[in-house]
Amino acid sequence: MLFLVAALLLMGVVLGTVAHAPLTVSAVGGAVIALWLAVFALRERHTPIDRES
Repeated sequence: MLFLVAALLLMGVVLGTVAHAPLTVSAVGGAVIALWLAVFALRERHTPIDRES
């Protein structure tokens, strides 16, 4: 429950910051996050799964 409250608080702070930032800053930040998620997805897809059972 505490994690959920912290996540919602952080989301509110980030969205409040984006509302006051210029559009180019928001677009660059969004592109960086999208690239990070794409790299993470590719690494997860190509990482072999070690099953010991």
